[in-house]
Amino acid sequence: MQYLVASDLHYGLQQFDWIAEQASGFDAVVLAGDHLDVVGRVDLNAQIALVLAYLGRLADSTAVIANSGNHDLNERRPDGEKSATWLSDADPRVVTDGATTLIGDDLVSACCWWEGPNTRAELERQLTAAAERRSGRQWIWVYHSPPDDSPTSRSGKRHYGDAVLNELIAEHHPDLVLTGHVHEAPFQPDGSFHDLIGTTLVVNAGRQPGPVPAHLIVDTDARSVEWWTFADTGTATW
Repeated sequence: MQYLVASDLHYGLQQFDWIAEQASGFDAVVLAGDHLDVVGRVDLNAQIALVLAYLGRLADSTAVIANSGNHDLNERRPDGEKSATWLSDADPRVVTDGATTLIGDDLVSACCWWEGPNTRAELERQLTAAAERRSGRQWIWVYHSPPDDSPTSRSGKRHYGDAVLNELIAEHHPDLVLTGHVHEAPFQPDGSFHDLIGTTLVVNAGRQPGPVPAHLIVDTDARSVEWWTFADTGTATW
């Protein structure tokens, strides 16, 4: 199976257009969070409406996985924790927060951006349940933040990763984790687009301006990831 992976589009409509043009050439498109731009000048509800339309357009061409990032949290739940509630309005063909699906023989889990103990507990329950479906399949997580203390979370001055992800990787040993969040990590001298944690490959394409997003092409048959940006390219395997 081949996946086109990007994250942190932040309402970059040219980049959404590029992905839509490429989508039919892949078995799935993965957008690993931060679809919206909460510090942008466009009204958030208008952003949500257009991104939902893009997700539906993508679903006409291929399988789509789109999870939440920190910029996507638009409402507080009754328990007070923030959530990307708008993703529940996505085309039903789009796999979003809390869901695990099969893409061919690959098991793919879309993980929410967790805001507090309740959303974290829901994430942990999701992965525990999904682990029972693994049964020899390759297991891919879509998780917006990279792990802590990893070159994939290095901003140049410090790490901005999620230490809980380190714990979850140690517990479940997924094959591949697709992340984003730390835009600069692949471009820093002490950063990278990839990191091998035990037997788990973690990747973060980073973010670049312009019409073509920084992106990854994942081939689960070859167990390889190709990384592309205007500045550099690379390949990693697991």
